[in-house]
Amino acid sequence: MTLRRCDWAGHDPVYQAYHDTEWGVPDYDSRALFEKLILDGFQAGLSWITILKKRDNFRTAFAGFDPDIIATWGDAEVARLLADPGIVRHRGKIEGAIKNARAYQKIEADQGFSNFLWSYVDGKPLQTYRATMADVPAQTPLSQQVSKDLKKAGFTFCGPTIVYAFMQACGLVNDHIVDCHRHAALTNG
Repeated sequence: MTLRRCDWAGHDPVYQAYHDTEWGVPDYDSRALFEKLILDGFQAGLSWITILKKRDNFRTAFAGFDPDIIATWGDAEVARLLADPGIVRHRGKIEGAIKNARAYQKIEADQGFSNFLWSYVDGKPLQTYRATMADVPAQTPLSQQVSKDLKKAGFTFCGPTIVYAFMQACGLVNDHIVDCHRHAALTNG
């Protein structure tokens, strides 16, 4: 019997593995959340599979997404990253990642980045019960608020659509369709 997955997982083994093991799994680790938000920002205008296939290159190029290292970067590191064919070479997104590392540091020192994000959903994933992927919105009022608050804190490349995709990926919202084999596994008791 073939497993039923969300349609976006398609037939690509990389996508299917990501869908089955990562997407929608609640992540409470501040640094992992930072990495995912940065990668979602790099994905803007591109296919997620592009980012997924370059993720290891991104991790190498961005010092394991250590915000304390990235926050110190300047023109030399931007030039290095713009010359790296293993990542998405977009000046605005690269400079945005550096700016975001600095904003992350402030939130992390104040209340913890994970606590900041999970406070929007009272610390547990929002559960949805959507029949088809067509029922899944591109953004929600909550993602609009999180986006607004991230921008106020100094983040960039975090519009409400990017934030909603991030919330889905990190398990702040369980948006697997109801007949997907992962929906029930990720539904709160």
